[in-house]
Amino acid sequence: MALQHKPTSHHHSAQDALRILETVVRHSTGVTEARLARTTGLGPGRLAALLRMLRREGYVEQITEGAHDGAYITGETLTRLGSAHGREQALREKLQGTLERLRDSVGAAVYISRYVDGEVRVTQYADGPATPRVNEWVDFRCSAHATAVGKSLLTQLDHAGRRDHLARHRMARLTSRTITSDRLLLSRLAAQPPTVPVLDLQEYAVGTVCAAVPITAGSAAGCLALSLPVEHAHRLRRAAEALNRGAAPVLLSLTI
Repeated sequence: MALQHKPTSHHHSAQDALRILETVVRHSTGVTEARLARTTGLGPGRLAALLRMLRREGYVEQITEGAHDGAYITGETLTRLGSAHGREQALREKLQGTLERLRDSVGAAVYISRYVDGEVRVTQYADGPATPRVNEWVDFRCSAHATAVGKSLLTQLDHAGRRDHLARHRMARLTSRTITSDRLLLSRLAAQPPTVPVLDLQEYAVGTVCAAVPITAGSAAGCLALSLPVEHAHRLRRAAEALNRGAAPVLLSLTI
């Protein structure tokens, strides 16, 4: 199985953010925005937007006094994730905080999922009283053909990997909208643009709509998803676009 990794806007944002962080790390006493612009080659608007995101996520801090007033230094989040001791817990806590901010900004339950050892796994989520998570009435590992999460992960595999997954998991009809033809599903997966969110319009569960965007980091396919009650289906595409725009901090955390 091979990944079909195609860069998207949040992948480019994460890569640009990494370039900024690499420069900040090299300057322990602080580096100015002008120096960052020269070193990274990023335009003023893009650099300012990425620095705002990095400050919000705790990756950098700005010195507010002394000779280096206004310069950027490494933040607490970067220090914690860069330490081998407790890294896994620090990453989980960082991702949870990011997911909760995304949940509040898009107004929907949000999820991180990875494709590990040939199976779909939802590794973290953030929900709330006003943003309920989807009821997992059929194991997500057995329903990739019907969920936005599963389809997003399958689009990131090559054709052989997709066929292998479908051969191991029967495509059961979960609702009247579920695709049960492997030929039709494979055709739709192959035609799915990597920059467009994958949708689930009551294919997995009556009463729920979902969307997912890829966040592949390293050798494992991954995705970021949201779910909404069907009465809020009119918000799905706008929420999916907001999710896509907010995916860069999640991808960055998984990449560092």
